[in-house]
Amino acid sequence: MVGVFLCLEGDDMTDSKPAQGSAKGYRTATKLVRGGTRRSQFNETSEAIYINSGFVYDSAEQAAGRFKGENEGFIYSRYANPTLSMFEERMILLEEGAEAARATASGMAAVNGALMSQLKAGDHVVAPKALFGSCLYIIETILPRFGINITLIDGTDIDQWKNALTDKTACVFFETPSNPSLEIMDIAAISDLAHKVGAKVIVDNVFATPVLQHPLSLGADIVVYSATKHIDGQGRCLGGIILGAEEFVEETLAPYLKHTGPALSPFNAWTLLKGLETLDLRVQKHCDNAEKVAAFLASHPAVAKVIYPGLESHPQHALAKAQMSRGGSLIAFEIAGNQEDTFAFINGLSLIDISNNLGDAKSLLTHPTTTTHSSVSDATKLELGITESMVRLSVGLEDADDLIDDLGYALNRKAG
Repeated sequence: MVGVFLCLEGDDMTDSKPAQGSAKGYRTATKLVRGGTRRSQFNETSEAIYINSGFVYDSAEQAAGRFKGENEGFIYSRYANPTLSMFEERMILLEEGAEAARATASGMAAVNGALMSQLKAGDHVVAPKALFGSCLYIIETILPRFGINITLIDGTDIDQWKNALTDKTACVFFETPSNPSLEIMDIAAISDLAHKVGAKVIVDNVFATPVLQHPLSLGADIVVYSATKHIDGQGRCLGGIILGAEEFVEETLAPYLKHTGPALSPFNAWTLLKGLETLDLRVQKHCDNAEKVAAFLASHPAVAKVIYPGLESHPQHALAKAQMSRGGSLIAFEIAGNQEDTFAFINGLSLIDISNNLGDAKSLLTHPTTTTHSSVSDATKLELGITESMVRLSVGLEDADDLIDDLGYALNRKAG
């Protein structure tokens, strides 16, 4: 249903104007502002919000044909909605290699849908241990309930991927960069290995955003986003999206989402459309600030370790440069000391907010081991380097010098 738009009552649907930005030749900034836009009979400047749950038909025959897929149009907003379609179409234009997409109520609904729509009992899934806590819960706890076998590995070790993949492997799933330790997975190499055994490759691209990294063009089959993060970018709403080949989206994913109902609200879809208009501008500013902040942290004696893909000290800096255009907005770093010292540092911040969200205009900092990864076992956290002294900083759009001043004050206060 992506790209279909209802016209004036009584008009022939084929007479509607094509969606703006549908031409592949437009550059990224233009796609972000105009891609997928379709105007109603009122010719509004901003995209309209269609908050209705259902739609009407001109005749019983048209309704019957609509349900059979014989004529285009909308049926029910749990299936598809004009505002959602505009958001999906704009994301397709932005995500290199995507043919189709479906929006969801949250990023986790997108992760769950991408996996559960195609898996069955007896299938095998390979994933890194370095995952967001909720993603790890789906992989490690929910999937095995349905008879799906799981292998968790060090995702940065290509040999472990080779050894884990079998002819039973249906999917591989990974984040790159990972949350919160910012490990970089080799998308092209993993995709090549997975495809040799017939497995689909699902990449959670939320940290890199579609501005900095294009997993589908590197060989992945499916990409998922929590649109709640950078795509909205201002802490206003939840949302998610799944993008991939038309065959997968229309024949496998769409029926699953249609009948299980993790539908994105039209208002949230409209909010995300507004977020996309400034996504490129914001992500570039996020990166500008993060580069300055990471360099400052790396030079401070109260900081034991800084993990940022844009720094040469990152163990996979070369790979990050090869598949990402910039280092991103997230920094992980360790305070010299224990959890008490780390909490003292966090509590000493006055500008940067304590929050488990990320990708926001406001800089946000969290303590992963007691928040986002509190459900992960201590042994796994230790293996992943998620220590009691690690913090994750989502660098916002404030003046970088103000952020550095705030961090410096809290670090010096802790050290004193």
